[in-house]
Amino acid sequence: MAKSTGWFLIGVIVVCCFIVVANGERIIYKDPKQPLNRRIKNLMEQMTLEEKIGQMVQIDRSAASPQVMNKYFIGSLLSGGGSVPAPQASPETWVDMVNEFQKGSLSTRLGIPMIYGIDAVHGNNNIYNATIFPHNIGLGATRDPELVKKIGAATALEVRATGIPYAFAPCIAVCRDPRWGRCYESYSEDPSVVRMMTQIIPGLQGDLPSNFRKGVPYVAGQEKVVGCAKHYVGDGGTTKGINENNTEATRHKLLSIHMPAYYDSVIKGISTVMISYSSWNGIKMHANHELITGFLKKTLRFRGFVISDWQGIDRITSPPHANYTYSILASVNAGIDMVMLPYNYTEFIDGLTMLVKNKFVPMSRIDDAVQRILRVKFTMGLFEHPLADYSMAKYLGCEEHRELAREAVRKSLVLLKNGGDQPLLPLAKKASKILVAGTHAHDLGNQCGGWTIQWQGQSGNNLTSGTTILSGVRNTVDPTTEVVFIENPESKYIKNNNFSYAIVVVGEPPYAETNGDSLNLTLPAPGPSIITNVCGSVKCVVVLVTGRPVVIEPYLAQIDALVAAWLPGTEGQGVADILFGDYGFTGKLPRTWFKSVDQLPMNVGDPHYDPLFPFGFGLTTQPISPK
Repeated sequence: MAKSTGWFLIGVIVVCCFIVVANGERIIYKDPKQPLNRRIKNLMEQMTLEEKIGQMVQIDRSAASPQVMNKYFIGSLLSGGGSVPAPQASPETWVDMVNEFQKGSLSTRLGIPMIYGIDAVHGNNNIYNATIFPHNIGLGATRDPELVKKIGAATALEVRATGIPYAFAPCIAVCRDPRWGRCYESYSEDPSVVRMMTQIIPGLQGDLPSNFRKGVPYVAGQEKVVGCAKHYVGDGGTTKGINENNTEATRHKLLSIHMPAYYDSVIKGISTVMISYSSWNGIKMHANHELITGFLKKTLRFRGFVISDWQGIDRITSPPHANYTYSILASVNAGIDMVMLPYNYTEFIDGLTMLVKNKFVPMSRIDDAVQRILRVKFTMGLFEHPLADYSMAKYLGCEEHRELAREAVRKSLVLLKNGGDQPLLPLAKKASKILVAGTHAHDLGNQCGGWTIQWQGQSGNNLTSGTTILSGVRNTVDPTTEVVFIENPESKYIKNNNFSYAIVVVGEPPYAETNGDSLNLTLPAPGPSIITNVCGSVKCVVVLVTGRPVVIEPYLAQIDALVAAWLPGTEGQGVADILFGDYGFTGKLPRTWFKSVDQLPMNVGDPHYDPLFPFGFGLTTQPISPK
């Protein structure tokens, strides 16, 4: 009896040991000390098809709940433009919202955390009170990659301040036609300038450790975010600049103009790449297996994950969503790993499940997608730090970041004209009376442009906090100088009031994407009449607040000094800093300034190159008292 009891105890011990070992094997993926590939393999071995497909889904926060996250194993959430928990929500409110969704994900069987993304394309621009930096076209004018890296680091902190670890930035489009409504999201028409500006990636994600394997995603810690190079590839080369249209180009042209910044992005450890709505020679990029799988994944050896654009797979067909099963099939087999749906998740999950079970989409393709998504989640430390806290809320709109944005504004301004024999700039701070006019002089929304608080942006001063150009002027002039602001003054009034000089600030209204497409690129009314009335009556400097070059030649003779300020963001004080000579002009055109739209497309190096102001042009001034 004693002998049998002994054998029984030994058996119990063996079984217990087996259970412990088995449980240990099951949770290898939760151990940060384990090698990355072992963690990925261990987790994937335990995942069902349903759990794997869930990882490939990204939906908007408005379609989500903790219950949805749990039931469908949703891998990612996003805030589309203007999708917020509440108007003027605090960073703490954002953190609470993201954490609530995350708790739904953590309550699943395997506890795989979701990754939350947001369009932080010029600062954390969806968030009230965030620092809004100049749009990319202005940053391209700075020719300062280290400044752009600092902006990336500041943006990462302000995104993390809201509990979000993933920014859909940078846009590395090479805009070849300013008629495109997204041209301001492009650093330049010149691929070498765009390549230079990929230095924002180590700002967002952190500097790669020495000897880090090229092509593998990298995020340095909890003060950095996952970045996203977009929109792959050729988005800036469409015919007539029509958004989401067709880029007609030889393979050589595509690879030499639109692809080079992706080489740099992959080498710098970019974690994700977003696919373009556009087509290349008639083939939709969202269905282009050759360029997504063949070139990006195999030739460039990109190891992060590929994400679709918003409803991007729907637009494979015309009209969109006409054959959704085909859209799922074509996009997933092309190599897209995560799909920004952003609403119809059950339709996508059911459709992809059917396609896999019927062997239209191989299981190896699903495994490749999930492996890539998990690689990013493990690399960024999401399993160890799935929930955010309030400790980083202090970074949102902080003074240090606003000073950085102000510096970026100063370096982005391009001086295109400065009087004849007698320069008008820098302006005298001490004058009896000066006039400030124009639709964009005292309008923070116009100054920031699209992708600010809302998708399309919005005119007015109720959008967020910041300093308008008019406020910057008032802050800068001598206390004895009278500043008169009239948005659209009559010439008779101007002539009767003996102004020393006038500052006219006009430009484009806010817009984003297709809403910004323009075949004429004329300055919207009443901009031209304001220029004519003011500059015909008094010495004037015209400051253009636009997302691209516009038709200005007809008014140039009347204008004494002309400044391209692009879309400077919330820190309008930076414009006044330069106008009054506290700092000198240093910016250089990132784009060719055309004479007439009939010349377009016209880029530096073209045989028919005959610009009003050539690429790289920019007059310089010296500061009155160097700082």
